[in-house]
Amino acid sequence: MTWLQLRLDADPATASQLEDALLEIGAAAVTMEDNADQPVYEPGVGETPVWQHTRVTGLFTADTDMTATLAELQAYYDQALPPLKIEILEDRDWIREWMDTYHPIQCGERLWICPSWREPVDPNAVNLLLDPGLAFGTGTHPTTWLCMQWLDQQDLAGLTVIDYGCGSGILGIAALLLGAEKVIAVDNDPQALLATRDNARRNNIDDTRIDCLLPEQIPNGLHGDVMVANILAGPLISLAPTLAATLDAGSPICLSGILQTQADELMSCYKQWFNELNLTQKEEWVRISGNKNNS
Repeated sequence: MTWLQLRLDADPATASQLEDALLEIGAAAVTMEDNADQPVYEPGVGETPVWQHTRVTGLFTADTDMTATLAELQAYYDQALPPLKIEILEDRDWIREWMDTYHPIQCGERLWICPSWREPVDPNAVNLLLDPGLAFGTGTHPTTWLCMQWLDQQDLAGLTVIDYGCGSGILGIAALLLGAEKVIAVDNDPQALLATRDNARRNNIDDTRIDCLLPEQIPNGLHGDVMVANILAGPLISLAPTLAATLDAGSPICLSGILQTQADELMSCYKQWFNELNLTQKEEWVRISGNKNNS
């Protein structure tokens, strides 16, 4: 059967409203998906977790008059419609097509991300096997790629790496494969911690080498030698004192999940605790890295 899908870009303020409106005007199904490789954190009571950049998709039968549908949608929606796209959706082997969209990604001189069902391009490289269906970070988004590239450039032998906001665990697992002795993976979504553990085992990493913790489970005096945090600008600012307190003078930090327009604010915040801050950009996203000062 052929379908028509209407895809709209939304934010937390509009995603739920669009979902309700699409169902009201006859969509057979409505889905929401992350439009920026961003983890969804454990919601508070009464909250609905939504990504900052959300793609809302309504599925309609092939005989639907989409011109009329858009007019109906506008009538339910109290402002101008966000960017949208209408596509024809043919019957296909969706599982196979989904799997075919993921290819090995090179993230530096040594490091590759490989879907678990594909053979590595270079068997002698550091190959991180990942199931993109499990959760959150897949390496395709610029923020994840920037952090992976940074890890590839570090000498991690024997060190403890803190992966704050671990998502799928991709950064912490990469650190272990690149020589780190231990990773402390932190996320406030329990599903992220399960995905991290599953992906670590997929890469033959012993459970004793990776601790998966909710923020409230972090022990007093948590200490690491290296910090990576691929979250969002707001949480990175609020967490800055916490992240800095886990590192000794000279220890490196890598931050991402930051839009280029947010870089100055982040740099200003983190220069209180870190020296030699460097900015690396990929598309509209940036990575900030530096070393802990003596404060």
